[in-house]
Amino acid sequence: MYSQPKQQLKALANARRGVLVPGAFNALSARVIEDLGFEAIYVTGAGVTNMWFGLPDQGFMGLSEIAEHTARIRDAVHLPLIVDADTGFGNALNVRHTVRVLERAGADCIQLEDQVAPKRCGHFSGKEVISTAEAVAKIKAAVDARHDQNLLIMARTDACAVHGFEAALERAHRYSEAGADILFVEAVTTAEHIRSLPQRLSKPQLMNMVIGGKTPIFGTEELGEMGYGLVLYANAALQGAVAGMQQALGVLRDTRRLDEDPALVVPFAERQRLVRKPEMDALEQRYATV
Repeated sequence: MYSQPKQQLKALANARRGVLVPGAFNALSARVIEDLGFEAIYVTGAGVTNMWFGLPDQGFMGLSEIAEHTARIRDAVHLPLIVDADTGFGNALNVRHTVRVLERAGADCIQLEDQVAPKRCGHFSGKEVISTAEAVAKIKAAVDARHDQNLLIMARTDACAVHGFEAALERAHRYSEAGADILFVEAVTTAEHIRSLPQRLSKPQLMNMVIGGKTPIFGTEELGEMGYGLVLYANAALQGAVAGMQQALGVLRDTRRLDEDPALVVPFAERQRLVRKPEMDALEQRYATV
C-alpha cells in the first residue's frame, strides 16, 4: 500500500489498466464512491455547477466553490482526489494561485484545460481554445506552483472539436513537454482515435466516458487493454442521483406517501451508516463528561 494518495494515484495512472474514476459533486457522493470500492475520485466541476447552482457547465463555478468542495470531500474520504480546475480561472499567474489553493484544500491531481474563458462542457458545441503557447505557459505555471512535487498536473485539451484530432494530439505533446503528468484529450469522436491515443502519447492518459456525450462508449476493460491509465465517468453519480430523485418524488407526488422501499429510497439505517453516525456516537461517548 502507498502511504500517500498522490503516490497512489500516480501508480494507478502509470499502471495503464483503465482504473475507473467516478465523479463526486459533494462529500456524500464521494463517500458512496469510496464505500463501493473505487480507487480514486474526480471532483467534478460540471457536477458542482449542476448540483450547487442548478446551472449548466458554462463557467459559472469559481475557485472558491471548487476549493470548498475539495476540502469537504478531502475530510470525508481517503481516496486520491483529481480536481477539475477548469481553465485555472485566469492567466498563468491565476493558475499558479489556483494550484496553491487546491493543493492546500487536499487535491492530489489538478486538471487544467485550454479553453477560452468562460469555458463550457467539453461535450457542448461552440467551444474555443486559447493559443498553444498560452496553454503551455499555464501548464508550466501549474508545475512550478506545486509545494509537494508528488502533486500531479493533468492537462486537458479541447482542441479536437475546434481544430481537429491531429491538432489536439500536438497540443497534448506540448503539454507533456511542459511537465504535465497525465494527458486528457477531450471529446474524441471516433473509435479509431480512441484506440490510437495511447500509441501516440507517452504519458499516462485519461479517457472521459460521458453518458450521452460525443465520445463513443467503450468498456473499461477494453480501454485498459488499449493502455489508458484512467477512465472517467464524471457525472454518472449525478445522473443516477437525479434519476433516483425523480423516481422517488414522482411516487410521492402520485401516491401521496412514500414508505421505506429500497427500490425507491435508501433505508434510514444505510443513510446513517454512510454519514458515519455510529462513529459520531462513539466519539460522543468518548468525550462525554463524567
